[in-house]
Amino acid sequence: MSYQALYRKWRPRTFADVAGQSHITRTLQNAIVENKFSHAYIFSGPRGTGKTSAAKIFAKAINCEHAPVKEPCNTCAACRGIQDGSISDVIEIDAASNTSVDDIREIRDNVKYASSSVPYKVYIIDEVHMISVNAFNALLKTLEEPPKHVVFILATTEPHKIPLTIISRCQRFDFKPISNQAIVTRMQHIIEQEGISVTTEAQDAIALAAEGGMRDALSILDQAISYSDEQVGLEDVLAVTGGVSQKTLTAIVQSMYAHDIQQGLKLLDDMIQNGKDPGRFIYDLIYFLRDLLLYKSAPSLEGILERAMIDDTFKQLAQEVSEAWIQDAMMQLNACQQEIKWTNNPKVYIEITLISITNRYQEQTTQPVEDSEAITALTHKLAQLEKELEALKQSKGSFHESAPSESKKRQPRPTKNSFKVPFEKIRLCLQGAEKDQLKQVQTQWAAFLNKLKSTSAPAHATVQDSKPVAASDKTIIVAFKYEIHCSLFLDNQQLVESVLAGVLNKQMTMIPIPIHNWKELRNEYVKKQEQESPQEAAKKDPLVEEARKLVGDDLLQIHD
Repeated sequence: MSYQALYRKWRPRTFADVAGQSHITRTLQNAIVENKFSHAYIFSGPRGTGKTSAAKIFAKAINCEHAPVKEPCNTCAACRGIQDGSISDVIEIDAASNTSVDDIREIRDNVKYASSSVPYKVYIIDEVHMISVNAFNALLKTLEEPPKHVVFILATTEPHKIPLTIISRCQRFDFKPISNQAIVTRMQHIIEQEGISVTTEAQDAIALAAEGGMRDALSILDQAISYSDEQVGLEDVLAVTGGVSQKTLTAIVQSMYAHDIQQGLKLLDDMIQNGKDPGRFIYDLIYFLRDLLLYKSAPSLEGILERAMIDDTFKQLAQEVSEAWIQDAMMQLNACQQEIKWTNNPKVYIEITLISITNRYQEQTTQPVEDSEAITALTHKLAQLEKELEALKQSKGSFHESAPSESKKRQPRPTKNSFKVPFEKIRLCLQGAEKDQLKQVQTQWAAFLNKLKSTSAPAHATVQDSKPVAASDKTIIVAFKYEIHCSLFLDNQQLVESVLAGVLNKQMTMIPIPIHNWKELRNEYVKKQEQESPQEAAKKDPLVEEARKLVGDDLLQIHD
């Protein structure tokens, strides 16, 4: 069998070939050049990120005939022998199949013997977290005080399973998932050397599907090359990975947002019938929505997008959908992703989720047009009624000024649009009113109006020009510009109070009052408070009470 897989053929042979791990390769190179490298290392990180390759390159660099060097020459006998495995002083051990204490004891016994072909004996233990606790204990003393000619490199994908006593004796390097751009750059070099034709969209799709692993990316590229005819295209990559194209994801999102559930379910059925993995579809859709949300929030940060490619269709979709819709859709899809792990029929759960998202936001997606019409009609109605009210005031003269304190007794006979001010309720509220309560309401009033606007624009239109003027523990007095505003508020009072309760975290009753009535009532209340005589006020003063007990009321004089 002459063919060799791409990930084996193009395995890194120098530190420069290790993609996306410059923070590690640079540190190791400087340590080698200065001859300050450690006796034990832990290389941890996801699969396919270059841990074992970096370990082998490190072994070549410290044993190269031209050492100290930043890169192994790969031409001397030592480098070539380590590369092809013919030099026995560099030992690669698979800990998954060598987990016993006896295997580690054999290493411990052989460590004391000097290397035969190269200056340093290097033990590369892959998946070291698989060995037993007793085997780790057997390795402790050797790791702490190894011979000067021995270097241990422990590679693992699960560093949390390694005992702390082992970790404390090693220098740890964490390999991070390789960025999509680094994967594409490395693939482009390999594609040029191999003389393969791969489209840019296909390269991006491979990088996305690899999820940060260079080995996975080259394996997918290998599969796509075998699947395709002359050129590897996007459809070839999606076919071998089971992924979903951005065009399909965009169409499904658009159908859900436009509450076209028939189109959404048809797209889902066609996709499943073509062999797409349902779990992969949900995974891709969540990440697509995540990129859509990030792009909508910060369009300038295109580099942080992981699943989406910025084209005209994507930009248009970002303008159409709202951030709240995207966030809630992602929450429902995430719950669906958890559910389908435990079912034999994931398609059913996905269909239910798509229907739920579509129906839940059907009213909200159609609301802007309906709200606009409602607000326009309401504005015209308010303007007309305000004109009628102004004409009525002019014809009645100074009705309110004639008897301000008795205004509640001389209200005109109710008409269709008149509002009866609940003076007694307001006076009762004023008796228990507190500045702290009013301040708390005023602080949250803007947030309340914003939330009400997103809930019901017509209800918001009735209270947008109002303001809280007094508040007790359970009641708020709200001043409106005209009586008609108060009447319209009463039609939406239950909805408005429920939204306010969500903002204040407590239920409160709102009492509307026209602003001119409020001014009269407030003045009346203030005058009543000021009418309290100094003698009556003094009765509440404990100092005056003590003086009265000593000298009596006849000799007592009180001055302000």
